[in-house]
Amino acid sequence: MHYRELGDSGVEVSEIGFGAWVVGTDWWGDRSEDDAIEMVQYAVDQGITYIDTGDVYGHGRSEELLGEALADVREEVTLATKVGYDFYNNPQAGHGELPKEMDPDYLREAVEQSLERLDVEYVDVLQLHNADVDEITPDVLELLDELEEEGLIRATGLALGPSIGWLAEGDFAIEQEFDSVQLVWNVLEQEVGNHFLETIERTGSSTSLIPRVPHSSGILNEQVTPETELGEGDHRGFRPDAWYETGWEKLEALRFLERDDERTMGQASIAWLLAHDPVASVTPTFRTKADIDEWAAASDVPKLSQDELDRVAELYAADFGIDRDDGMDSLRSSVDGDDIVNAGLDKLAAD
Repeated sequence: MHYRELGDSGVEVSEIGFGAWVVGTDWWGDRSEDDAIEMVQYAVDQGITYIDTGDVYGHGRSEELLGEALADVREEVTLATKVGYDFYNNPQAGHGELPKEMDPDYLREAVEQSLERLDVEYVDVLQLHNADVDEITPDVLELLDELEEEGLIRATGLALGPSIGWLAEGDFAIEQEFDSVQLVWNVLEQEVGNHFLETIERTGSSTSLIPRVPHSSGILNEQVTPETELGEGDHRGFRPDAWYETGWEKLEALRFLERDDERTMGQASIAWLLAHDPVASVTPTFRTKADIDEWAAASDVPKLSQDELDRVAELYAADFGIDRDDGMDSLRSSVDGDDIVNAGLDKLAAD
């Protein structure tokens, strides 16, 4: 395992992180709490030291379980959480979005509650969870500075949802030099990540990027195939059928990234992200110890060559030669899609 610095914060993260939204929830298939704790501890044993959760996952239960799982190794891991959804006063309705609350007083209270559940004195990275650009006010920025000065957090980040907050938010965080921006980014979904690379280059910002969903909801690691039947409540089932159908065709065009006994497609998908210098850590969704074994090793597989990177770029620019809708042409943003249109992306803003 290799390690990188998050922004210029001095906080070190493993190149492969553990996305703990699977801990304390059943969004990617159910598992016992004991199994979840064992998975986290096994990941740490494999060199994964960046652990990413959020207070809303399981309405605090993910944080509680992590506090238990990491009690003996707290100083060996980099712990990140997210705040901004008011689950204290609102019940969860399926996978629907809860009301957000970005008032500084609420956020401070949420941070204190997270610290208590995690049973720690500080978190290494505090991320605002899907905040719209107009919610990140000067008062919120001042609060983040105060929390850092008080030693309750070491670094600040912004976590972007797949359709709730996109370009304007990430650009703002990069321009403000947040230490990290977390986003959905993978070989099949490149628009936003590529845009943020341009923003970082244009501004000279030190902000790091933390991609999640590197396997595009199971396509690139072949855990979702044409024969797969996703269980009820599995979050991946919210992708349209057309997305998977076109995705399987694109996967075949990417087979050149595999190398016998050296690099699986699942590892290559992570290595492609790590080939971008601003990327600090990639957080796949681990379901089994076998996943951890394979994807943690992606930090050490042969790096993608420039020829391989160029070939991926050419395929993506041509939409892999597929001329039909994949069902994912609708995005919602904080500014009614104007940020997407102004960036020249081939996407439509949802009503």
